[in-house]
Amino acid sequence: MKKDKVIYWTATTIIALFEGVMPALTSQTELAKEGIRHLGYPEYFGNALVIFKFLGVLSLVIPQVPKRVKEWAYAGFAFDFLFATISHGAIDGINVQTFFPLIVFAILAVSYIYYHKLNADKRQDL
Repeated sequence: MKKDKVIYWTATTIIALFEGVMPALTSQTELAKEGIRHLGYPEYFGNALVIFKFLGVLSLVIPQVPKRVKEWAYAGFAFDFLFATISHGAIDGINVQTFFPLIVFAILAVSYIYYHKLNADKRQDL
């Protein structure tokens, strides 16, 4: 059980850093704005994305958030990573940047699997 918690919180913390902290701190830099423009999205899309990422991270790391909200946050991040892969592949072709979102997606999957594993263990303890 302790190993499962460590794996869950490690994966979830990595997601929180990549998807909550980093975008919140860097979203208004010229590099970030250019990245959004380069992919063909309007600037307001990047701003909305940062807000939703931050809210998603909060829902994942706050234990009191209802399970259904956490499920939506996991789904939102999954869509984000998949569409980021598609966007990079369509605009820049196949390269390392194209596959990086899939690496983060794999970390998200670990968090999701261990979230459910820990909750299944809690139900069995009752």
